[in-house]
Amino acid sequence: MDSEDPSSEELKAEKLPKGVTLKPHSYDGIHEYDQRLPRWWLFTLYGAVVFSAIYWLMLDVKGFTGAEHLEIEEQMAQIETLRLENSIDVTNNEKFWEMSENQTILAKGKQTFQTNCVACHGENLRGGIGFNLVDAEWVHGSLPAEIYTTISKGVPEKGMQAWANLLGQKRITEVVAYIMSKNDRETLQAAAKQ
Repeated sequence: MDSEDPSSEELKAEKLPKGVTLKPHSYDGIHEYDQRLPRWWLFTLYGAVVFSAIYWLMLDVKGFTGAEHLEIEEQMAQIETLRLENSIDVTNNEKFWEMSENQTILAKGKQTFQTNCVACHGENLRGGIGFNLVDAEWVHGSLPAEIYTTISKGVPEKGMQAWANLLGQKRITEVVAYIMSKNDRETLQAAAKQ
């Protein structure tokens, strides 16, 4: 159909722009110029590469910008604390163990413990007038729900008052979480089976 099949021999130098040469191969009758890319195009490419590397370092690598404590992570921790505090089922031992890993709840529980419990159970929970709270020997039950009941109702025959009216459910659960954080889970579960 097309009588003129352009090939490198047929293209004359006067048809090509000044300084342009053709590569010796042809695909489907299409010839490729043998030229360098324009400088503006190369600068754009290299600029995009450099920009993406800096962008990645500044925003995605946390340690580079000193963003170890990102605001979103702090907000997520606050939400988790509120969820745990407001969803207490005092018979759910797993929930107490989950609370024992939350630093905000532990800080509140420690403060309540130091205010109300240190006199009998000691600063390090090793006992005194009251029982040792960090060993494998638990007289009134070693499961978190049992510890909650002991604190809430007290043990009047042993001299421990009921704390339910004075502390309330939330602060008692925080104290139980604090006590759980100072104990080994397997040890307490083994003591519960005895």
